[in-house]
Amino acid sequence: MQKLRFIFSPLLCGLSLITYGQFIVTGTVLDSASREPLLKASVFCQNTTLGTVTNKEGEFSLSLKSGGYDLIFSYTGYQTQTVRISNNNKLEILLAKEDKSLGEVVLKNSYEVTDGWDKYGDFFIKNFIGATPNAARCILLNPEVLKFYYYKRSNKLKVLATGPIKISNKALGYNLHYQLDSFVYYYSTNINLYRGYCLYTEMEGDDSLKKNWSDARRKAYAGSKLQFMRSYYDSTLLDDGWVIDMLDENNDKKFNKIENPYDTLYYGALDSTLQIEIWYPRKLSITYKNKSPEPEYLKKMNLPKSVPYPISYIDLKDAIAITQNGYYYDQKDWVNQGYWSWKNLADQLPYDYLPPDQ
Repeated sequence: MQKLRFIFSPLLCGLSLITYGQFIVTGTVLDSASREPLLKASVFCQNTTLGTVTNKEGEFSLSLKSGGYDLIFSYTGYQTQTVRISNNNKLEILLAKEDKSLGEVVLKNSYEVTDGWDKYGDFFIKNFIGATPNAARCILLNPEVLKFYYYKRSNKLKVLATGPIKISNKALGYNLHYQLDSFVYYYSTNINLYRGYCLYTEMEGDDSLKKNWSDARRKAYAGSKLQFMRSYYDSTLLDDGWVIDMLDENNDKKFNKIENPYDTLYYGALDSTLQIEIWYPRKLSITYKNKSPEPEYLKKMNLPKSVPYPISYIDLKDAIAITQNGYYYDQKDWVNQGYWSWKNLADQLPYDYLPPDQ
């Protein structure tokens, strides 16, 4: 595991002063073999409300706020493609038709649980959508698209989907269209990992409902991973109530406070890309001191009621880059435990969300 080289720029320490600008991404989506345009191909930024479809010429255009995004291209019968973007681009996207081999189908069928939804449905919802008060107000609209596979030798559950998962989040006022790549739960460690591409759309509602959603979103944002990433980027971690501790090099039960999370041992800014990078060689404890943990969280984790703050534990497999809107990559290199592992899809906000006072 190699630490990335940081190029530190004092000028970029004041990035909180930079307002959200915009950039434009345009392009065409074509069949990779025939180069024929693909009409109504889906084009959207992962985990945002920002998306469109291509016209009859396969063309698209998106205007985006400053930051980073995974731009997702999908079309029925074709392989989904992802392009990372952070500035003006004109793209030509060539989508290849899916090639599902017989061997892959046979392998999956041999592990598929025929009554998977009855056996694992509630378990999946609690570990994918969540078990929080917000999760209780979410509805999975199309459970029939889910396929469940249990691997006895490795003692893990894998969930795939034959189509996008549709979720109605009545707590935060979003409809979610989630293209699940895979969900895996490891029973030996009680850790789950899931990957996919989510497009949010705003629910319709009267002024009273919209105010309730706005209040609920603000509450979900406080202490969220999205807020943490933006605070790190803006150099406002301490002011925003964050405390980072790192596991002691010689004692696996002791965490030591990181007095300066902007020390170049852990932090760096890249001049040309306007993104920061962070790297910690050992497990982190991340505390948010501006709110108390929810009673439901304390009960779930068997923690005493006297615990004052929510704490998350993080393993970084490699350095990650963070952009202005809180997007970070590579996301597979960031593994949550603790509070943020309890806050699943029902409590997550899109990257284009901004609190009302910003």
